Amino acid sequence: MSYAPRTFGGFEVTPLRDAVGPMGPSIRRPLPELFTGASPDDWAGTPAEWVLHFRCYLLRDAFGRVVLVDVGIGGTDSPASSWAPVPGGLVGELAAVGVAPGDVGTVVLTHLHSDHASGAVTDGVPTFPNARHVIQRAEVDWIEGAGPNPILERVLRPLTGLVDAVDGAAEIVPGVRVAHTPGHTPGHQVVEVGSLTLTGDVVLHPVQLANPAVRYAYDEDAERAATTREALLREVRARHGLLGTGHFPEPFTDPGI
Repeated sequence: MSYAPRTFGGFEVTPLRDAVGPMGPSIRRPLPELFTGASPDDWAGTPAEWVLHFRCYLLRDAFGRVVLVDVGIGGTDSPASSWAPVPGGLVGELAAVGVAPGDVGTVVLTHLHSDHASGAVTDGVPTFPNARHVIQRAEVDWIEGAGPNPILERVLRPLTGLVDAVDGAAEIVPGVRVAHTPGHTPGHQVVEVGSLTLTGDVVLHPVQLANPAVRYAYDEDAERAATTREALLREVRARHGLLGTGHFPEPFTDPGI
């Protein structure tokens, strides 16, 4: 199910729902164990069960530039298959809004966790063969330094020649920037277009809007992630911006003040 697009900074931004469902039993835990340090007031008004919406974002402008932010969970045999509701529906979502895989000129991977990156490869070949895949250099180094692992073998290596590793903040196409936001992973990045910030997993659950210091169990560096989240939310709130989140029930979120 795609949502109606909204315009930010000259780009039409369309949220695309790759999948929806709870975490699989291999990593499912009660919410207070997944998100620690939250008070009862922080939890007030948040859902009792965490049903994840696995979301990607399509950016298009009047000059024909097509940018895809995150690529979802992939097929039934993807690295995400042990815990996420595969297969993902991203390619069908794109087709519904008139975009074929070959039309995508730039893919931005906010990070290389399996639910954000596995859809980059289908049956061992790049899903988006004409796209440069923008990833932070620190993220690539982290995965390559981790020894043999599914993301390295089944995502990064098939993308050889298509990866554009950047260091820190960069304008990837005119009007679209990435910024390094480490913590959830070492090379996590967000995408900024106009007043919209596409957050990847800097913010995973609404409780972290109520209290940015709340830690998440699957952050690589929970303390750094909290510091990054606090700084990002402070900056977005100061300029009255919006968030485009990866896992909230609705795609566009006003972070409030």
